[in-house]
Amino acid sequence: MTEIATKLTQVQQQISSACNKANRSPQEVTLLAVSKTKSAQLIQQAIDAGQRNFGENYVQEAVTKIQQLAHNSDLIWHFIGPIQANKTRLIAENFSWVHSVDREKIAKRLNEQRAVNITPLNVCLQVNISDEQSKSGVGVQELFALADFVSNCKQLRLRGVMAIPEKTDNIGHRLQQFSAMENLYQQLKLRYPQVDTLSMGMSNDMEQAIACHSTMVRIGTAIFGKRD
Repeated sequence: MTEIATKLTQVQQQISSACNKANRSPQEVTLLAVSKTKSAQLIQQAIDAGQRNFGENYVQEAVTKIQQLAHNSDLIWHFIGPIQANKTRLIAENFSWVHSVDREKIAKRLNEQRAVNITPLNVCLQVNISDEQSKSGVGVQELFALADFVSNCKQLRLRGVMAIPEKTDNIGHRLQQFSAMENLYQQLKLRYPQVDTLSMGMSNDMEQAIACHSTMVRIGTAIFGKRD
């Protein structure tokens, strides 16, 4: 067993443990392996260990790896980084999911550039839940207008919301932000029946995110080690 396979098993055990504490089924939580800056060879080790969902932050780097690993026909690629308008075509053409849509302009471009002969692009709206000026994400007040826009785009499928809470050692403050995201997610589900994804939680705060009903955790360091 490779080191990455061992780490994947450990992360899956941590997810199961967190779910048990929260009285949830581990099947409710998808593990998204964040493979940014990691080589196709290392990603292949994770694939060989059974991992299928991968998250990338940098478009050009990701597209190269997607092409290198195309012989693995059942992989699901998620774009999770900030989106520049001049990169939307590459995202629309190469990814199954995008977690970081935060404005109508980007949604409109993705919708227009997603080919009509392939399934719609799954979209999570990134929410700036900590209201940090330096962070991407739609404001809470603007979230539902953006959700309405995306839900009316034929080549996009609104699936849920994503957040990167403020970095803090204060667990109570972090839980407060996760809880606020859970509340927004539940409101969104009431309006849009297809919504089923709350993308939050990383290597250092996965347990708290799962306690607040995250359905997808984005784990990089705990699987692949520190970014290159």
